[in-house]
Parts: sequence; C-alpha cells; structure tokens
Amino acid sequence: MKNTRKIASITLKYVIPFAMVLLTAGVASAEIVGAADNEFTLKKFIALGCAFGVAIAAVGGALAQGKAAAAALEGIARNPGAKKDIQGPMIISLALIESLVIYALIISILTLSKF
Repeated sequence: MKNTRKIASITLKYVIPFAMVLLTAGVASAEIVGAADNEFTLKKFIALGCAFGVAIAAVGGALAQGKAAAAALEGIARNPGAKKDIQGPMIISLALIESLVIYALIISILTLSKF
C-alpha cells in the first residue's frame, strides 16, 4: 500500500511536471522558429498528446488494479472461507478497470486516424 502511494506521489511530483515542461518547450520553440503552422507539426503534437493520454490511463489503471488486488488478497487472507465471494467480484472489477484503459487506447487511435 505504501509503495503504491509512493509511486503515485512520485508520478504527480516529478513525471507529470516534467512532461508538461517538455510539451511547453516544444511549443515555445516552435513559435520562435515559426514552424508550428505546418501540418506535420500539428500531427506530431496530436500523436504526442494521444501517447501521453494512453500512458496516464495505463498508469492509473495499473495503480487501481494493484490496489483492488491487494484489498482482495487481504480479505482472502483474513477470511479464507470467503474466497469464492471475493474472487468473482474482484475479477469483474479488474476487467472493468482494464476496459477503461482500452477505451483510452481506442479514443487515441480514433483521434490519430482523424488527422
């Protein structure tokens, strides 16, 4: 549980601001050079945005699946007789969490195919 919080804390503190700086630096340099008005640059930034969207969805899904599995295993460890009652809903919830990541992937593919 502490590792999940630590990873989420590191992601929020370092990874996301670093990604934002990279995106901002690219836009700022494109404005200075004047190359941001062509179609290739627009497609490049759309692809980069889609990639970051899928990456953030994957990280969120992985953290949620880890937390759900840990809670289910802790419940089974405390009461082994409730394994059948816990295992089914856990598998359904893991499938629903994974489907959200797949939806993010589909949305990014559709966004890329439009441009």
